Amino acid sequence: MYIKHWGLEHRPFDRQDDPRFYYPSETHQAALLKIRYAIENRQGGGLLAGMPGLGKTRLVGGLFQSLTDVCHPQVHLRFPQLGPESLMAYLAAELSGQRHGHMPLEDSLQHIEKALADNVRQGRHALIVIDDAHVLCGTETMETVRLLWNYEPAWTVLLAGQLALLPALERMPEMEERLSVKCLLRRFSADETAAYVSHRLRVAGAADAEAVFQPQALQAMHERTDGVPRKINRLADMALLIGFAEELQNIDADRIHAIAEELELQVPATRRRAA
Repeated sequence: MYIKHWGLEHRPFDRQDDPRFYYPSETHQAALLKIRYAIENRQGGGLLAGMPGLGKTRLVGGLFQSLTDVCHPQVHLRFPQLGPESLMAYLAAELSGQRHGHMPLEDSLQHIEKALADNVRQGRHALIVIDDAHVLCGTETMETVRLLWNYEPAWTVLLAGQLALLPALERMPEMEERLSVKCLLRRFSADETAAYVSHRLRVAGAADAEAVFQPQALQAMHERTDGVPRKINRLADMALLIGFAEELQNIDADRIHAIAEELELQVPATRRRAA
């Protein structure tokens, strides 16, 4: 709707699946480097943790795209709320390329062992990423995940999830010790927020990305979103829409604050005082 008004070719803040829009922030690049190191050196496990909205899943997607054919198969478990038998059956099917249906845990383990052995003979290394792994904390399935590391160095198992993973792993030292790398994503700084917004605008086709949002607007955007990429995307997208509707040439800080309050990204100061 607003693309032509701002001189764009795409909507810049809703394309999470397009690798061109990936912004190589310091925290994301450091995490990517450490995880790749673990995989390329065939180490058993890794951890990627951070608060919601920091781009963990997007980083995993970039990781898959950056690996060579030697790292195969690559399994991305996006919905880990499975019981132990279902989890192992899923992994057996993904590794072997064959659908076996429901089967006992022992049968799944045999299929996994055979698939990994065949994979190693071909000189390849498997990667298993368990997304939203924090939902497994305190479950029987988490104990099953711990047992997956018995198959190293045939594969690397990466746990990706929210910060609740950290205390859960501290209570499981036998599992925590198997993690060769630990990556904690942090929020963007004010400078990174501005660079992130400009980067996505440029990729979307903006001739002058810095002319869309005034510098004070970018600072306001950082304050209102705490430097969380998902919140930045939401606020920036709505700001472009409102700017189009009001035929603005650029967006200032006051507009950002007004839109942020409307989106309830931050409780207005008057409401905080009243509370």
